[in-house]
Amino acid sequence: MSSNLVISGSREGLKAAVRAEGRPVALPSLTGLRWTAALMVFFYHVHVVEYFGGRGQDLVTFAFGVGSTGVSFFFVLSGFVLAWSTPTSPTGWGMVRFWRRRLARIYPLHLATVLAALALVYFLGAGEKPTAGPLLANLSLVQSWIPEVRYFQGLNPVSWSLAVEAFFYVGFPLLILPLRRLGRHAPLVVAGLSLAVIVAIPTVWELTDVPDGAIWANYFFPLYRLPEFILGITLAELVRSDRWRGPGLTASLALTMAGYFLSYQADYAFRTTACTIVGFATLIAAAARADLRGEPSPWRGRISVKLGEVSFAFYMVHILVIRTGESLFGGHPKLPMWSGGLLALAAAFCVSLALAWALHTWVELPGRRLLLRSWSSGRATSATGTSAASRRETSRTTP
Repeated sequence: MSSNLVISGSREGLKAAVRAEGRPVALPSLTGLRWTAALMVFFYHVHVVEYFGGRGQDLVTFAFGVGSTGVSFFFVLSGFVLAWSTPTSPTGWGMVRFWRRRLARIYPLHLATVLAALALVYFLGAGEKPTAGPLLANLSLVQSWIPEVRYFQGLNPVSWSLAVEAFFYVGFPLLILPLRRLGRHAPLVVAGLSLAVIVAIPTVWELTDVPDGAIWANYFFPLYRLPEFILGITLAELVRSDRWRGPGLTASLALTMAGYFLSYQADYAFRTTACTIVGFATLIAAAARADLRGEPSPWRGRISVKLGEVSFAFYMVHILVIRTGESLFGGHPKLPMWSGGLLALAAAFCVSLALAWALHTWVELPGRRLLLRSWSSGRATSATGTSAASRRETSRTTP
């Protein structure tokens, strides 16, 4: 089945499409949306580093001061794509094979950026030298479970989200199989419960006297992010069964933008997820349905999809580029917008995108193939019977 396949027509045609040959229909708009979310995180870090001074910084803060919510989008999208790409028959896939493919998807790039971060520390003095504990935790993808900054923000700071994703990957088979056995109403009920938990947790935090050091538990802790992932799974099941009755793309985008700018006004506990979760959830489901029905989508274009394919590498490398700039030119430069700030921004973006393309081409894809080939041995040949395009699409689950 072509990766560019879209379905238009009746609901029965849509249902037949998602069941065809037991393979998932590709959803290119979700790939394009990944780039948008990665760009949000990039501009958020530009805001943190303060490339601009004065009114320029005020503008960047207003537009991207809550850009870290893009990580929440990734977590919901991860659950959606994993569920969408998993055969409905429990005999159609194996847990061990699933875990191997997930590890092959993220680890080559993670290892490469860890090595790059170490090089920056030892040769440019960009960052603190890690001790054995944080280094081993990072390499083992468990750093987000430890409430110490030197662990969950050590080396390549954005890799904390990979530790969360690794937790999701381990638990996914234990979530999807019971959910599908509970019946047709289960996804809707679980989706409602997930939304309730996402809103309830920061509400409890606001009503209690939480110490500042507990920021880890309200953002980095894997269990805290689990409801977002579960929500993504339920959305995929609802779309697959054609039981999703949410708004279309235009209304979903409006909800997303409203929630995003509401986050800017909200107390910290609500900025992480609560304000944007409804918009993100409806946008992902609406984009998937638009692809299935052949409806217009601004994220389905060739450039958007290509950028989405390199978005994981861009996400993983951009903070290292920014950190290098801080080391060479000093942190928080606060440059005038028209005489330095925009130039610094453009340089960071272009270098990050160029490195992302190189890492995607020469590390991410070859590393994945190498690991899958070494693990699958003789079965790797039969596994490649699935089209390369479909295989690429079903593996796109990580920020």
